Amino acid sequence: MAATLRIEPDAALVKELIELGGDFKVCQHCATCTATCSLSTGDHPFPRRQMLLAQWGLKEELMADPAPWLCFYCGECSKACTRKANPGETMMALRRYLTTMYDWTGLSRLMYRSMAWEIGVLAIVAMAVIALFTLPSSFGFGLLSRHPDALNTVMLDRFAPKEVVHLGDTIMALVLSFFLLTNAWRMFSALTSRSNIPFSEYLKRLPFLVVHGVTQKRWGDCADKDGVRNWLRHLALVSGYGLIFTLVVIFLPWFQIENHSFHWTSILGYYSTIALLVTTGWMIADRLRKRTEMHRFSHLSDWLFPILLFLTALSGILVNVFRLMDMPMPTYVIYTAHLAIAVPMLVVEVPFGKWAHLLYRPLALWVAAVQKEEATAKKAMSAA
Repeated sequence: MAATLRIEPDAALVKELIELGGDFKVCQHCATCTATCSLSTGDHPFPRRQMLLAQWGLKEELMADPAPWLCFYCGECSKACTRKANPGETMMALRRYLTTMYDWTGLSRLMYRSMAWEIGVLAIVAMAVIALFTLPSSFGFGLLSRHPDALNTVMLDRFAPKEVVHLGDTIMALVLSFFLLTNAWRMFSALTSRSNIPFSEYLKRLPFLVVHGVTQKRWGDCADKDGVRNWLRHLALVSGYGLIFTLVVIFLPWFQIENHSFHWTSILGYYSTIALLVTTGWMIADRLRKRTEMHRFSHLSDWLFPILLFLTALSGILVNVFRLMDMPMPTYVIYTAHLAIAVPMLVVEVPFGKWAHLLYRPLALWVAAVQKEEATAKKAMSAA
């Protein structure tokens, strides 16, 4: 007589997923959601399988499953669900949960479960940035007292020396990269824990990760009427963000102009600003209107993602406007506000919040693609 397999649900996992927005208890596994999804495949039949794993509280299965990240949340599955179980939102909740599990510091979990924690961490970093510009001049900032002429004409380098700011940007980039990449490695380890594929095979297909990381092009394969539009909007957002990040972190000595003159790098900055203002403003408007399924439900992290980026772009262009108009104090004040918004967004939201999906999603696609290719190759060899 075969032994009976007993599965004990992880009640804590079930409770946490519900707190993060999951709505899977009424699911009866009719598979309508999976049949509706244009991205679901035979090797990764989502979201039905994830709804089942969530109900059973199978944490290890979920950790090793790339499918939650293969979903781009078009909302078609939720519209088709006869039980109103909102499978699309459950997939979003799973991504929030998995983000907290990849983060070895535990900060993601605190932020996703508590509005006070998320707002508080952002506020603490913002206040630290503001303090740097109000501390005595021996700290490298607040140099207006030594250069009274800076109150009569814009002398941005006297207020925020480029070499100091550039060093700060470099340190910030290294810090966020450390946390994001170490968390991504934990994700990679979880996704590959049940396979014996050599790491060299993943390295051979590294261009796949780069392409999908830069373009997020799989979003365009969504069959819903807004799929291509959402992909193009996301592509514009990523291009704007990536360009301005590169200008600030790598090319700041040329990009931050000392006086009210013009430099050609500003043209690139204008493109980034327009792209970010339009795309994030569009995203905020969609969440306010709630006309589409993917915008019906909004977690705090869904709001912070576009709002902080919108304010970063807006304050950045205002700095440039006041600089060109040769208005010293408005330039310095808005410059401080700009960094007080941008730095917390990058240091906190990129490695620990929703921003992390910009790396996690292509990483999951990469792992899934490699595993599928290896499985196909093994079947071919067995058949031969």
